[in-house]
Amino acid sequence: MASPEEPKGASTPSGETAHSNAHNGAPDEIVSYSDSWSTSGTSSTEITPATSVISQPPATAGGGGKPPKPPEPPDEEGDEEEGMARMSFLEHLEELRKRLLLAVGGVGVAFCLCLIFSDQLWDIVHAPATAALTHLKVNPPDLIQISPMDSFRIIWMELPILAAVFVSAPWIVYQVWAFIAPGLYKRERRWAVPFVVSSAGLFILGGLFAYFVAFRYGLEFLMGLAIGKGVKPGISMTEYYDLFVDVMLGVGIIFEIPVALFLLTLIRVASPSFLVRHSRYAILIIVILAAVITPTGDVFNLALFATPMIILFYIGIFASWILVLHREKRRFPWGTFYKWLGIVIVALALIGWAVAWKYGYHIVPRWPIFVR
Repeated sequence: MASPEEPKGASTPSGETAHSNAHNGAPDEIVSYSDSWSTSGTSSTEITPATSVISQPPATAGGGGKPPKPPEPPDEEGDEEEGMARMSFLEHLEELRKRLLLAVGGVGVAFCLCLIFSDQLWDIVHAPATAALTHLKVNPPDLIQISPMDSFRIIWMELPILAAVFVSAPWIVYQVWAFIAPGLYKRERRWAVPFVVSSAGLFILGGLFAYFVAFRYGLEFLMGLAIGKGVKPGISMTEYYDLFVDVMLGVGIIFEIPVALFLLTLIRVASPSFLVRHSRYAILIIVILAAVITPTGDVFNLALFATPMIILFYIGIFASWILVLHREKRRFPWGTFYKWLGIVIVALALIGWAVAWKYGYHIVPRWPIFVR
């Protein structure tokens, strides 16, 4: 029978069930459950307090909450990638066209300047031929003009262009760097000035080495092969100039070995460890190349041609190693480097002196510097 205090028709709220303990007279116990079917009839205002209480995190002792996490450091790799230019294929072609036009324009300006000094340039070019013919006792020591257009084509056209290429070498190398720089990281673009200066400097240094050493020795050797066999040495103006250009540009490009190795490391095609592991093959190729271009068969001249190229190869490996250390944020031990560099220089000087003494060479203050 229902209690008289309970209104007629009243029922327990949805989601609650009353249990009576008739044995000990305990009050009714209300047990809550949250079945979805039982709470469907309740309004949102009735269940909001319970939900808010449950969602609050427990407070820690002293009233303080958990400290917030420190902000994450910026993603350096992402920042570096943002510095890289993103271009389509057509944009790459347009950039290549722009750099080629600028390079050709620089050569054109240098050509106009060199054209003013064309006579002085020709005196410099035919000086090795005059010296070689004089040593071979050819009188007069002059070149031969075969075609009427040879002198105009060479002295007033081709020679100023060749000189303009050497003069504008820094500008040309800068255009090459400007083309590949958008594909590099920001920290790698800082190598622009060393890259341009070293590339142009090595190219010009190679040209000077070819002019004062390789071309002079090779020309005198080749022109003297037929002496005493009924042949009088002589060379045409065109053939001489073609050989001069080949040697100048060829040796100048060979002297770009350090820059080429550095660039391969910069674009992650090669690594210093890879270059060191395969250095014996590089030295073998260098010695074979030096044996081909050496005018005589003695060891001294072979070493004179091969040693600079081997040194340039290891300079390229050293530059690549410096780049890798910079990427890994490590410092180079310059103190130890300078100590070993001094030891190597002294050792090479002693070896050179011993070889020169054994084969009877000595230094004179005129060309050629090393004579017997």
